[in-house]
Amino acid sequence: MSDAASFYTSSSTHQSSEPPKGHTYKQAGVDIREAAALVGDIGQLVKRTQKRRQLAGAFGLFAAAYDLSAYKHPVIVTGCDGVGTKLELLLKHDLLENAGKDLVAMNVNDVLTTGADPILFLDYVGIGRLEKDKITRCIAGMVEYLEACGCILAGGETAEMPGMVADGVVELSGFAIGAAEKDSLIDPTTIQRGDVLVGFPSAGFHANGFSLVRRVLEAEKLELTDEEYQTLLLPTKLYHVEAEALRKNVPSLRAMSHVTGGGLPENLGRLLVFGGHGTHLKVPTWNNPVVQKILAHVDPKDAFDTYNMGFGWVAIVAKEDVDKALACGEGAVVLGEIDGSGEVTVELV
Repeated sequence: MSDAASFYTSSSTHQSSEPPKGHTYKQAGVDIREAAALVGDIGQLVKRTQKRRQLAGAFGLFAAAYDLSAYKHPVIVTGCDGVGTKLELLLKHDLLENAGKDLVAMNVNDVLTTGADPILFLDYVGIGRLEKDKITRCIAGMVEYLEACGCILAGGETAEMPGMVADGVVELSGFAIGAAEKDSLIDPTTIQRGDVLVGFPSAGFHANGFSLVRRVLEAEKLELTDEEYQTLLLPTKLYHVEAEALRKNVPSLRAMSHVTGGGLPENLGRLLVFGGHGTHLKVPTWNNPVVQKILAHVDPKDAFDTYNMGFGWVAIVAKEDVDKALACGEGAVVLGEIDGSGEVTVELV
């Protein structure tokens, strides 16, 4: 969905029958007409993301606009992330839709932690040679998740880079924009000793730490079945349902954390540093046989410092609201309480 492709959609359909009089962009490996055609091909996918919200102008221009007048005191929230080296395995096992879902969830989940509504999403796709089917499947995955959380696919960039990106490889980055009323933003400085941490299950390793996963697979010569790879490569869970339920039903919602790289210690540590707080987490053993095949060969401390260990989302609430928080997502459990230790420690139970 490059700007160039969008701009030239209506003007580059005519192709001269005369031979070129010099070098052409297509000869250099970039087919701008094929890129323009891609924009038209994904038009119906894009429309699916404008059911709950709409752009304040046409899709496909040089920039996208969104009308914030429904908010009294709007605050813009942004996020930027990618899929990381998980993408290599997703490509190898032909799970391109999962890659699109990963891209959206890794960005939108970060925006959701603030209490904001995800309103706009943009993607960057880098590829050596334009392969419409691959790109369309990635975007189809993005759209499925974006449609679920009411976020608009506002635009993006498809960069065809022969010689820079190897054939068969796709690079993905995403950018999410959210909006919230200023007085409804979640404030981690309100965390108090005695508050409770409630964890919500993950779908797997999500989209971080796959350099370590790939090392284990190669070094230990692990052989997984196709079904096991499907499980290992499940997309990052999108926590919009849990986040919305927590915002609506838990009056004392202090903070929410999206658990990605750095695991529970680092991601929760970001929230607790404001008040010098700490916590000791008692984490249930992860009931995921495929994940455990990998973790059996990973240093235990490094595992906690790398992976979500079964909980991709954590909410911090007052003790009196624990039951309300637990009701906001299937499989939610209490992981610990806020204390004055000044550090995050973990143990398996």
